[in-house]
Amino acid sequence: MSRIRLLPSHLVDQIAAGEVVERPASALKELVENALDAEATQIVINLNDGGLSAISVADNGFGMNKDELSLAVKRHATSKLPNANLSQVQSYGFRGEALPSIASVSDFEISSKDKMMEHGWKIRIEHGSVYAPNPVAIATGTTVTVNGIFEKIPARRKFLKTQRTEAGKCLEVVKQLAVTKPKVSFKLNETGKRLLNLPARTNDKIGIRERLSDVMGAIFAREALMLDAKKDTSSLSGFIGLPTMNRPTTQHMSIFVNQRSVRDKQLVGAVRAAYGDTLPRGRYPVVALFISVALENVDVNVHPAKTEVRFSDPGTIRSLVVGAIQSALRDNGVHTTAEGSQNVFNRLRSSVQSPKLPGAFVLSSEKNDLVKERNSLEIENANLRDISRMNMFFGAPPLAKTYDENDNNTIWNQQDFSENLLGAARAQYHKNYIISETKAGIVIIDQHAAHERLVMEKMKLELASNTIKTQLLLLPEIVTLLPDQLEAVSQHLEPLCQLGLYIEAFGNDSVIVREIPALLGEVDTQQLVKDIAEELVGLSNSTSLEQKISHVLATIACHGSVRSGRILSVVEMNQLLRDMEITPNSGQCNHGRPTYISLSLSDIERLFGRR
Repeated sequence: MSRIRLLPSHLVDQIAAGEVVERPASALKELVENALDAEATQIVINLNDGGLSAISVADNGFGMNKDELSLAVKRHATSKLPNANLSQVQSYGFRGEALPSIASVSDFEISSKDKMMEHGWKIRIEHGSVYAPNPVAIATGTTVTVNGIFEKIPARRKFLKTQRTEAGKCLEVVKQLAVTKPKVSFKLNETGKRLLNLPARTNDKIGIRERLSDVMGAIFAREALMLDAKKDTSSLSGFIGLPTMNRPTTQHMSIFVNQRSVRDKQLVGAVRAAYGDTLPRGRYPVVALFISVALENVDVNVHPAKTEVRFSDPGTIRSLVVGAIQSALRDNGVHTTAEGSQNVFNRLRSSVQSPKLPGAFVLSSEKNDLVKERNSLEIENANLRDISRMNMFFGAPPLAKTYDENDNNTIWNQQDFSENLLGAARAQYHKNYIISETKAGIVIIDQHAAHERLVMEKMKLELASNTIKTQLLLLPEIVTLLPDQLEAVSQHLEPLCQLGLYIEAFGNDSVIVREIPALLGEVDTQQLVKDIAEELVGLSNSTSLEQKISHVLATIACHGSVRSGRILSVVEMNQLLRDMEITPNSGQCNHGRPTYISLSLSDIERLFGRR
């Protein structure tokens, strides 16, 4: 007997299902994509137990007649390759595997009606067993119901997560698809609870921003920078979040190629590279990118789940993505997301509503007025003592105020910058934070973080034009390093020289520093070189010299910036603000943290109950 045999059809379908259907969200994705390919404008989704018990997708697309319905549930039957050409795929689906694969691992039912039929037809498939079609009363469109997915395949079922996790995965799938189709309404219910209700957005110009607000949040939609770029036959449009709006995973990076949602490592890497040193390590931006490529220049048939693509010219696509994002950030990098300010406001409001003051306690309504007054005085005195201990503004210069010696009246600095983005400096707080007044409210600036970015951007320009000025150390500095640090520095002497650091090997465990960038002024050379060496060791696995140089630049800039604890004059503070307003990426420091936060006057008035 031959050891090679044909597999039974039901097992073939189950194997195919393993490629297409990983979990309820995978099945849902295929069904919603079918609805979109059918030109539906309304899609209603119902889940039970996160899709573990049941999934239902109803649409108002063009539907199918009896014969088409019977064919649709057969393997490799599709309406989406009219020319039988895989290089001209214009639809979401095209393999013809989704429906029979899902039906092979569930109790499956599909009902459909096209507009020419008096009634619709329904077909049921129970874990691969197909029943004859029956007439059914249904509006034009298609409804698919999937019950008990993997119920009879315990080996697959046990790998599914909790109801909450599976429901979350389904929600993300619908959100991703909804971003590309603002003219389609989506409703998603889970065990009787409404998770998503996205109305159709009919205005082409603002519809996409409205849909982004629905799906990715109002702050992102309001602040996002718009992209519109072309290169050769490819184009890029979409929206990118400010660098200070970042997340710990790539989940909020929505990337679409010819309107197909993809999870492509090369594209994610290109986006991350474009943001460069404006993001903290291990963080990712929030973006919605739409890449259009000629059909013959992209292969969408790389993965069964259709989440990966292959470009015929990946270099062009990477260049397009990196160039467009960097250009947008250069023009708008001075801004920082309101998300951080909103978080600060929420914390302030919380502390106002539930103050934790020395000696404070809650009084019940039954306490008499005398007790209330006594405790109020105790709290007030405790606050005054606490403020005195904190020494908030004491010892600081007059800062944003000048004095008229003739009449001793305090007046504001004559030059008013309140109309500027970052306003006019009014005070320095704890010798590190500048408080400025704008027309709309106040801004709090981290002076060290802000100046750090200014120094770095200036060094970038000098590096690009090969004009970094150096200062010769009067006495060369000998720096002793650990073996791995010495090795890392020795391998990068030339790039360090380009950055204005002239370092030579000295003995068996040291280097000697002869020149440093003039921009740094007086700096602790020992600590500077040790920090750079440690940075290079940490980046030893990186193959990108450009990335290493960027990180070293950040370290150098950190040493050359205004330090925390330095008292600044009014002129110095205002000059820092003006420089920030004209410097690219000044909304975040070299480590990706925000350099300032803003609070509107209305926010402050709400804190005090005035609104």
